[in-house]
Amino acid sequence: MSGGGRSGSLHVGSARVGMVGAGQLARMTQRAAIDLGVHLTVLAVRDDEPAVTAGATHRIGGPDDRAALEALASEVDVLTLDHELVDASALGALEARGIAVRPSPRALRVAQDKLIARETFASLGLPGPEHVVASDAHAVEELAARHGWPLVAKARTGGYDGRGVEIVADRTALDTVLARGGEWIVEQRVPIAQEIAVLVARRPGGERVVYPVVETVQRDGICHELIMPARIADDVAARAVDLARRIAEGIDAVGILAVEQFVTPDGDVLVNEIAVRPHNSGHATIEGSATSQFTNHLRAVLDWPLGATDLQAPVAVTVNVLGVDDGDVAGRLPDALAVPGARVHLYGKASRPGRKIGHVTVLGEHVEPALTAARHAAAVLVGSAPSPQGRQQGRQQGPGGRP
Repeated sequence: MSGGGRSGSLHVGSARVGMVGAGQLARMTQRAAIDLGVHLTVLAVRDDEPAVTAGATHRIGGPDDRAALEALASEVDVLTLDHELVDASALGALEARGIAVRPSPRALRVAQDKLIARETFASLGLPGPEHVVASDAHAVEELAARHGWPLVAKARTGGYDGRGVEIVADRTALDTVLARGGEWIVEQRVPIAQEIAVLVARRPGGERVVYPVVETVQRDGICHELIMPARIADDVAARAVDLARRIAEGIDAVGILAVEQFVTPDGDVLVNEIAVRPHNSGHATIEGSATSQFTNHLRAVLDWPLGATDLQAPVAVTVNVLGVDDGDVAGRLPDALAVPGARVHLYGKASRPGRKIGHVTVLGEHVEPALTAARHAAAVLVGSAPSPQGRQQGRQQGPGGRP
């Protein structure tokens, strides 16, 4: 296969990256690829997906389509991911034939399967909520005896944005969840003071850079806001970074690794979940960091030198834009851009309630003013806040004050 079996560092100007998936993460990776002179080809289910409409070369095919995966791999130097809903065994077969698959199928399995993840974290000596397999009734009862109800039920695979996670108040509630089918684990419910994430970019040889710890504001299992750096004590941040580094080394991660963590009221740091691809928690890095997560992901999977992760302002905050029934988000874009400091990213996705269709980032000196501005711009986009006064005057007068 042409180029697919090449390993090591690839020369600038000749690099071809294949990405399985064509959503907003691939769209933002396409922007980074243009700046680097990298040719990105995405595997898209449809030709109207975000990365395709942003100009990425594409092949049509699903992530479980082995023929489509093989065709994509034949055209590129390295294969990477926009999401984890990919058949790891299919990627393993490609890797066995000499295709550079980054992250590796082994690392992908840890991100895909919450039971494998918990077992892996335990083997690395990392702290996390105690867990058991949900089908083991005796183990569940013992877990409940130690920690009390409610407990947290998590689908082993396929869950994201609040899906596949249930707070269960008692055994009857758990049985109702299990009746839906699928495999589940059950975890103790830990008290959470803050949720944070650490992003690590890592090359095949082990070189890595770490981004400042990000505070994530979650509601109903969906990330709504990001604050970088997180409002946590320095020693807590140091422990969070150490956990992320140990996972990166332990699973031999390549590319961006995002490690979601809990901070308890006592200041303990517990590992929650990981992603082995660019991640929502890193969106503020586009404007907020010297090198975005998307650029460093490409540089890492291509085994190129990694970029600095220094903050470009004391604070970078991001507010996700969630869709509404009224889909005129693009029509309100000029009004949102009138909010001072607002950097708006739209994903080219149809608006529907609860769907992530974009985000707004604001850089500043202090958290609260930056959050206020980002929230205002996001609210303007979905029609839940009035347009800034300056924009209204501009509509009346036109450029240069002319009516």
